[in-house]
Amino acid sequence: MRNILFLFAVLFSFQSSAGDLLTRPFLLGDWGGNRSNLIKHGVQFTLSYGSETAHNFSGGDKEMTAYSDQWVFGAGVDTEKANWWKGGYFQGMVTNRNGENLNAVANIGNDMLTQEVYGRGQTWHLTQLWYNQKLFNQSLEWKIGRMTVGEDFASFSCDFQNLSFCGAQPGNIAGSYWLNWPTSVWATRLKLHTTEETAWLLGVYQVNPLYVDDSYARERGLNLENPGGTTGALIPLEFVYQPKNPNLAGSYKFGIWYNTSKGNDLSLDINHAQRGTTDLDPLQHNGQYGGYISFVQQLTGTLVEPGFFVFLNISQADVQTTAQDRQISIGTQYHGPFHRHDDTVGFGLACTDNNKRFADYIRAYNAHNSTNKIAGSGCEYDSELYYSYMPLTALFLRPNVQYVLHPGGTTENHDAFILGLKAGVAF
Repeated sequence: MRNILFLFAVLFSFQSSAGDLLTRPFLLGDWGGNRSNLIKHGVQFTLSYGSETAHNFSGGDKEMTAYSDQWVFGAGVDTEKANWWKGGYFQGMVTNRNGENLNAVANIGNDMLTQEVYGRGQTWHLTQLWYNQKLFNQSLEWKIGRMTVGEDFASFSCDFQNLSFCGAQPGNIAGSYWLNWPTSVWATRLKLHTTEETAWLLGVYQVNPLYVDDSYARERGLNLENPGGTTGALIPLEFVYQPKNPNLAGSYKFGIWYNTSKGNDLSLDINHAQRGTTDLDPLQHNGQYGGYISFVQQLTGTLVEPGFFVFLNISQADVQTTAQDRQISIGTQYHGPFHRHDDTVGFGLACTDNNKRFADYIRAYNAHNSTNKIAGSGCEYDSELYYSYMPLTALFLRPNVQYVLHPGGTTENHDAFILGLKAGVAF
């Protein structure tokens, strides 16, 4: 909360001297016209701050509040506007995350973060450093460098605070190798525009356990090195259909992926016996795979005055190696409630399935070792309702209510009722 109060103090300090504060897109203004001039010549700077506060009223073992935040620093260069060459774009971005994870400190036991901004380590991250080139009359795009998978494949907005409804969904269940913001890997991506409404995307992304290791991120998160220990490559393929409706926008994505790395079986050991009772190494599978769909459709309004949107995301990973093997989320967003053009109301429901094969392993392990680990074998149901209020164009405040039914996919964990606040400012 201290950071939010600081933001308000900054806002009011500007109000006395800046008449356009309510409508300008950046809190620090146009830098005396220099910012607009840079954008005109293809140079765009990014500086933003976001925070997520969550208070647990039930569930877990304590009622408490947790706070997480993120700073984003970046720059992009459009090579055509900069009068260098046609069709190119450079993008660099670093992020810094801090704070606590309510799920852990309150011991709620849920699968999905109630503060999505907490994920991937509270430290500096090299999030983007790539170049994209349009070729053959812009029908083909080639992108190469350090990239996150979710910025191109299964991409989805991050308006909600609960991770179930934020970003590329496959990363929520296959997060050991499908890396979303803010963690990037060395990669390349091709995008072929087959018509004005359709496109195919194919990517190859490095898979290395170090990228999801917190200690490595803290020590070397900003390094450009290619670390040792690469296990394979993630290869996603996606088809995109975006109908050219003059009023009602829509996006339909269908994707599959294959990870060439070996994967540990959740239940069986190297002899195909229950490894919870033998303590032997897990059976190895040659590759990991899955598929997804992501639909967004505007139902009312126009492109200028949007109204209701609905969305559906479904991801399925292989059941041999993935502990949370499936996630389904649905929801709606309404833009412009109460005649406030920039405000939004959103509601979402999600089911994250906990693999029964992994639950069998946990139960066998408990019986063999006289332990009492919780074994979830059903759905964790997450829901969120938010209202996004924009007192300034450069600032949003997004109070939300979340309810987690059967955290971790089991009735052994108490349901959690959470009150949250997501906020952000663009400087």
